[in-house]
Amino acid sequence: MSFTVAAFYRFAALPDCAEIRPELEGFCAANGIKGTILLAHEGINGTVAAEPVAIEALLALFAQGELFGGRLAGIDVKLSSAAAMPFRRLKVKLKREIVTLGVEDIDPTTQAGTYVDPADWNKVISDPDVLVIDTRNRFEVAMGSFEGAVDPETRKFSQFPDYVSRSLDPSRHKRVAMFCTGGIRCEKASAYMRAQGFSEVLHLKGGILRYLEEVPAEESLFRGTCFVFDERIALGPGLAEAGPAAETDL
Repeated sequence: MSFTVAAFYRFAALPDCAEIRPELEGFCAANGIKGTILLAHEGINGTVAAEPVAIEALLALFAQGELFGGRLAGIDVKLSSAAAMPFRRLKVKLKREIVTLGVEDIDPTTQAGTYVDPADWNKVISDPDVLVIDTRNRFEVAMGSFEGAVDPETRKFSQFPDYVSRSLDPSRHKRVAMFCTGGIRCEKASAYMRAQGFSEVLHLKGGILRYLEEVPAEESLFRGTCFVFDERIALGPGLAEAGPAAETDL
């Protein structure tokens, strides 16, 4: 049996996330879905796995179910497969943020930068006037990254604002392009940077995962493998499994 792995996120107003949590947890448990889902007032973020029909049901719940009332329309989803169940249990958690930046009043729904489709990403990062930043943590960067990308050397995403204040200047860095695993961190980081006065901030739509899925290996500028938050550990071109089994929390 093979399993479908769904990595997803959506910035959306979910002030009722505490009421949503038990219903969503019950739905996932009833359908054999395992993994981690984070809920906050700002939206949803998760990576889960199950048989294909169960993942289809979950995505239908996001898109059409009464539980979310259409607020997750357009949710970003990356699908891949696993030969074995990559999660040991189900966790549906309430958080202050679905990805922790630690800065108040940052709203990616209104402040985020400009998406760049994977097909156009190589052209963007090959421009010498563009500063390319990997917004992931340093252990993730060590496993693989895009050629020429800057590593902020952060241990956690909440250190990113400090990196910006120490190393970047809106008057000098006119064009900035950022990327992360699935798109959520660079989307929030782009909103933060725009709030700090950076005029042109680009970010890779769907993150590295969508790039590896859509860009042929012979054209790829990504070197190494992409760390993922499940027992597969890392993925390569075409989202093929590339790492040993071990569990890591979101």
